[in-house]
Amino acid sequence: MSDADRPHATSEADRPRTAREPRLRTRDRDRPRSRLPIHVLIALPLALTGLIALLVTGNALRPFDRITTIEARMASKSDYFKDPEVQRLLLKHGLRVDIHRLGSRGIATQSLAGMDAVFPSGQPAAKQILERQDGSVRSVRPFVTPLVLGTFRAYAETLEKAGVATAQPAQGGARTLYYDLDMRKFMGLLDGRTGEKNEQTIGDQDRDSAPERADTWNGIGFDRAGGRSNSGRVLVRTSSVCESNSAGTYLSILAFVKNGDSTPGAGQTDQATAKKDARDVAAKIKPLIDLQGMWADEQADSYLSDLGESIAPISLIYEHQYLAHQIEYEQKYGKQDTDRVLLYPTPYALTEPQLISLNEKGDRLVRVIENDPELRQRAIELGFRVRFSGEEGTSDQLNAYLGEHGIQVPTPNRDETKVYEPDLDVLQEIINFVGSCPEPVLDAP
Repeated sequence: MSDADRPHATSEADRPRTAREPRLRTRDRDRPRSRLPIHVLIALPLALTGLIALLVTGNALRPFDRITTIEARMASKSDYFKDPEVQRLLLKHGLRVDIHRLGSRGIATQSLAGMDAVFPSGQPAAKQILERQDGSVRSVRPFVTPLVLGTFRAYAETLEKAGVATAQPAQGGARTLYYDLDMRKFMGLLDGRTGEKNEQTIGDQDRDSAPERADTWNGIGFDRAGGRSNSGRVLVRTSSVCESNSAGTYLSILAFVKNGDSTPGAGQTDQATAKKDARDVAAKIKPLIDLQGMWADEQADSYLSDLGESIAPISLIYEHQYLAHQIEYEQKYGKQDTDRVLLYPTPYALTEPQLISLNEKGDRLVRVIENDPELRQRAIELGFRVRFSGEEGTSDQLNAYLGEHGIQVPTPNRDETKVYEPDLDVLQEIINFVGSCPEPVLDAP
């Protein structure tokens, strides 16, 4: 047997190998296995904190709640419902208010189709709306606010030197924010006559022949201090008398004073005689109105803007709008806005906005506004004098809040003469005469 035919010993290298399946290693066998991933453990306390907060505030099921949208037509008091905090509080009740802005008289005279609630700024418009309803409706008057004149310090000081305005005292020698305005004297500046002749010193014949020019700011001393000058007329910038509650209330003040501190038409049993008296008074006060106002209750936006003083020296606004500005200004800058001041007319007029429901959805909103203490507190924080039966006085809570925030509290005038608006028909006669307003078309509700 040759060497080639002899069997050879098999080496290790020549033996066939068995292939093993690959194994994927996902973790260290020696490392203890946790029950939850690390990132879940880190996020868990935050999630639990959020859940507890939702449970405490009652918002855990909020994503599943059904939100009811209230269609509402409102005038200047829509400022309240536009406030983010008010909107948040309403959402707690499942309500959201969709605001359709319009002047109070416009709300009273136009169609209310598709509306769930309306919120006119004063009682004349509210009465018109209530008279249009077929049956009884739910309503609430949650707060009141005085009608005021917003101006700037230099103009208020000029009126004070002219003997027309009186500064209210401020604590610690600070610069006052408020002045009392004698409306009878002030109307003497608005009457289109020279300062040397007025209704106390001239007869009817002389009055008719007096030059038709008004008192100017420089004419009453505006240019005598501070190096400033304004040769323009002394005027009050108002909203449209045909559309807004504020302008209508201002007319009531002028008519009351011009009628010898008496409400026009009061005590008249004959409607024709009352309307004639209204037209007579309206003819006397029409020269005091320049009719330069905007279409609705928007004067505060202009007055409180950066260009407010260049737009108008005096603007007709509501007290709550000014106080809300001061509250916000103090929170932002830590001090009062002493450039802007208020003139409180004497005699004075309060406006009573009324939220009126038109259906069941509106009823829900009225009940919430009537009963929620947080919404009531927010009204105070927005400068309103809250009005609810069983509560403290409408001014006490507001005054306390202003004092707590370092804002001067208005002082009631010793002259407490209040203007009562004429009967609705008489007031309409005055407004239509002064504003040459078109006849309202009362659409079906």
